[in-house]
Amino acid sequence: MKKVYVTRRVPQKALDLLEAEFRLEVNPHDRILTREELAEAAQDAEGLLCLLTDQIDGKLLDKMPRLKMVANCAVGYDNIDVRACTERNIVVSNTPGVLTETTADMAWALLMAAARRVAEADRYVREEKFKAWAPMLLLGEDVYKRVLGIVGMGRIGAAVAKRASGFNMTVLYYAPHRKSPQEEQELGVEYRNLEDLIREADYISLHVPLNETTRHLLGRQEFKQMKQTAYLINTSRGPVIDEKALVEALKNKELAGAALDVYENEPQLEPGLAEMDNVTLAPHIASATVETRTKMAVMAAENLLAGLKGEKIPNLINRELES
Repeated sequence: MKKVYVTRRVPQKALDLLEAEFRLEVNPHDRILTREELAEAAQDAEGLLCLLTDQIDGKLLDKMPRLKMVANCAVGYDNIDVRACTERNIVVSNTPGVLTETTADMAWALLMAAARRVAEADRYVREEKFKAWAPMLLLGEDVYKRVLGIVGMGRIGAAVAKRASGFNMTVLYYAPHRKSPQEEQELGVEYRNLEDLIREADYISLHVPLNETTRHLLGRQEFKQMKQTAYLINTSRGPVIDEKALVEALKNKELAGAALDVYENEPQLEPGLAEMDNVTLAPHIASATVETRTKMAVMAAENLLAGLKGEKIPNLINRELES
């Protein structure tokens, strides 16, 4: 019976699907495995269900000579060296679409929390500083009728844009490939180049994949161009932002604040970031609902089932290996 290794416990429904067909082994620890531990545990596996916290590269793959498929339980796959997999005839899959709406919800939760200083207010009450209502207490910023700038207009960016209509916002977007006039009209968005979007937006929400063109997409120069009253929201990938430059910009009051779910050197934060009251921080939980994480895990399991049974893989990445 073929062995499948799961690098971290995922919802049981997905594990049940795999256990019915394969010899299933799951990381028994409630932590990320070291590379050495993963190499040893999966050395005889034909299928690997991994997460974005697992760095799958050529050196690791060479220690798994029987591996035929890597199923990533995430939409992004910058944690996997797809070229190295392809060279070794190992197919790779991901879980697109399933987390779109949940991640869009989280982007809005962070936007609202930043604008209305929710995390700061929570700390204020818990520390028993709240003595009475006051007219100047923890004043935030309006969201209604403000300008939202969306960087990246894929599934998640579009879902964020749709939610903005309820706030009567002007929605600008930047993407490498512009939408058609009909699509822009349906989404209620206006195209801008990145520089103009940064200058005009009151809130900037990032929804791009991590690759060589998006790494440090926003850095020192971009922060200087932002409104001093603007807020930056990131639910995409941490390295899209130059985190050191962000800390400097916040200290210099080049922007009003930030709300982050992902970090450049995750889980480590750039020194100074956690001490700032105008920064809202979350531990990479944009897709963290029971329903969505279950759907993601099941999709990853179904990809793995199809691949190891020689069937068409629903969400194949390296399509050049498609039989």
